[in-house]
Amino acid sequence: MLLNHEKINFLHLPTPLEYLPTLSKELEIELYIKRDDLTGIGMGGNKLRKLEYLLYDAKAKGATTLLTMGGAQTNHGRLTAAVAAKYGMKCVILCIDEYPGEVSANILLDRLMGAEVVLKKSDGRNVTTQYEELEAEVTKRYESNGEIVYSIPIGGSNELGILGYYECAMELTKQAEEKNLKNARVITTVGSMGTYMGLFCGLKNEKSPLSLTGVAILPFETDKDTHIMRYFEKVKDFYDLPLTPTGSDFDVEVDYIREGYNKPNPAVREAIYKMARKEAIILDPCYTGKTFAAILDMVQEGKIEKGETIIFLHTGGHPGINTPFHRIEMEKELIDGVTIL
Repeated sequence: MLLNHEKINFLHLPTPLEYLPTLSKELEIELYIKRDDLTGIGMGGNKLRKLEYLLYDAKAKGATTLLTMGGAQTNHGRLTAAVAAKYGMKCVILCIDEYPGEVSANILLDRLMGAEVVLKKSDGRNVTTQYEELEAEVTKRYESNGEIVYSIPIGGSNELGILGYYECAMELTKQAEEKNLKNARVITTVGSMGTYMGLFCGLKNEKSPLSLTGVAILPFETDKDTHIMRYFEKVKDFYDLPLTPTGSDFDVEVDYIREGYNKPNPAVREAIYKMARKEAIILDPCYTGKTFAAILDMVQEGKIEKGETIIFLHTGGHPGINTPFHRIEMEKELIDGVTIL
């Protein structure tokens, strides 16, 4: 067990594990959803589990400003802003991205909570290099005003951040046992990979009967197995984990990336509408909507067998439906149900 690291408790845990009866009947599987969209502050989401540990570390080091990075509509940025606001800190979110044309969705929420959002259009060079340069520039500006800056990587996905989902793996295992769920498979989105890696380490190291499948929502920059093993080795070395998996032990689907990261897609929108209309649960078009669309495809393709028990991890992110380029496509498809008298 790794959970001897300190954290600051601000979440509503455990989050519910709910049965989805209508979709279960329609898909001929036993479908449950883990509601990590209901984690509390800042409209909730999976990154808050990581931020409990990261915030403690930041406070222990005397930080007064949390700095993080991501796309213009980063959910992690929004939740970092929420934590900073709640604990009396400043927050700055760095985005190598285009200005979306309006202050809406997560950017609006970032500003509501007092965070500075720095948007810089990519110059075509390596994105990591661009982030490092922008981080150095902005950190220098904040430090010149007497701030102590604590930097958090994209998605909070570092060795410390994964503890949030190591803990979630234990929480899920207990809930599944209480509901007598046999041979259940957890399916989660894979982006920056901290959520997946935390779950993987927690389930394996704690000898949980639950299995795990990830759904990649963007292409890997390098060979998939190499990328995953490199991340795992960092975590293993940091915690001295007694695990020796190979690349094939990490079940991550790469067939459902569609057009790429956060790109509008009709199948993803249809999956969002289906979840909303069948179970009244709102998904987002970048992460959970794409993952649920993948689940629907996997049922059709036989990758998920009839009668199988699936636990879909809802990682939050629903403000993303108000991102301009997603909202416009939804408006076109949904306007016919609006009656104007």
